[in-house]
Amino acid sequence: MRKHRSDRVIAVLTFVLLAVGLVVIFAIGPQRANFMNSAYGVNYSTNYFFIHQLISVTLSVAAFIFAFKLPYDVLRKYSKILVFTGLGLCALLAVLSLIGSSLASCQLGGCRWFNLGPLGGFQPAEFLKLGLVLYLAQLAARYKKEGKLESRDFLQPYAIVSILALVFIVILQKDLGTGIAVVAIVLSILYMSGIKIQYFLAALGIIFAAGIVSIITSPHRMERIFTFSGEGSSDDTYHIENAEMAIGTGGLFGVGIGNSVQATGYLPESINDSVFAVMGETFGFVGLSAIVAIFAVLLSRVLKVANKSGTERGLVAIGIFAWIGTQMVVNIAAMTGLVPLTGITLPLLSYGGTSMMFVSFSLGLILQLSCYTGREVNNEDISSRRGLRGTYYSGRRGRA
Repeated sequence: MRKHRSDRVIAVLTFVLLAVGLVVIFAIGPQRANFMNSAYGVNYSTNYFFIHQLISVTLSVAAFIFAFKLPYDVLRKYSKILVFTGLGLCALLAVLSLIGSSLASCQLGGCRWFNLGPLGGFQPAEFLKLGLVLYLAQLAARYKKEGKLESRDFLQPYAIVSILALVFIVILQKDLGTGIAVVAIVLSILYMSGIKIQYFLAALGIIFAAGIVSIITSPHRMERIFTFSGEGSSDDTYHIENAEMAIGTGGLFGVGIGNSVQATGYLPESINDSVFAVMGETFGFVGLSAIVAIFAVLLSRVLKVANKSGTERGLVAIGIFAWIGTQMVVNIAAMTGLVPLTGITLPLLSYGGTSMMFVSFSLGLILQLSCYTGREVNNEDISSRRGLRGTYYSGRRGRA
């Protein structure tokens, strides 16, 4: 591994997105507080959401810096502990929700957070995603090096951990949106590890079939499918119609900061899952295009790090790319009516702490990995699925 200067563009774009999210919450926070006070009888101050977002951004910046400074080998050493701690926390949350404990926070039919009182909530699925990336990347890299990617020793633990994660998140927590991000992590690391295509297709088929079953056995998910196909009632289409109305109202340059109408209570989850629509109303098409462009450049830099890293570190970067990229694409696609609505946050921009902190931590880790260039030498004459040579992903023709 050759050490050099880090890719500072990653840090700059991460902080820009955090700042944009903070500005948006500052603009719509008072409207959200007034709506919550009138609708639910709470007593939020006009600065409530902004203050909490400011705390979340501060912690996220700290998490970013911590991940950048923490040697990767430390995370690597404890990757197995991290993933099983994440699974354990998800299991504990499921038990607490079953017994009706106040420590489990349940909203919209799903119990996905620990209630930490004045400290807010903690979503263990976000912790689990980080653990999955580190553990699965290390597992795949080790067995790739030994030439045993198709062995039971590799496939069994990879499958068990992945299945457990999906059971806890999709079935017990009823969180299909986060489940999609987990599937992206699992499949991207598996594919880029260099496993034979028939094994990858088998995994893809199993996950696809399980996804179909999870949808048809869940009434609220079927309602969203019907709504997407145009067969839902006016109540079912309310969310997407108001999201599209917000984006359309913004026009080319938006209505300006603090002038959002949809944020006053018309658009559900305006500061969380629907924040992209509110930004469309506020900043217009030009503003949304800039946001998408920032994400595109940031993700391209993550891929660049993956290409220049060795096997394990490259797979970590690929897992993080799949995690953040999937959340971004699915959230934006849902808000623009391209896919059925699903609950998933827009990375670094949506209100809340857990998702923002762990995404920031993962990008801080990417910044650390960008300080090193690795080149692995082997005797196989192989080429990348993406057509790149001389890097980690230069590695497939001999295994086909």
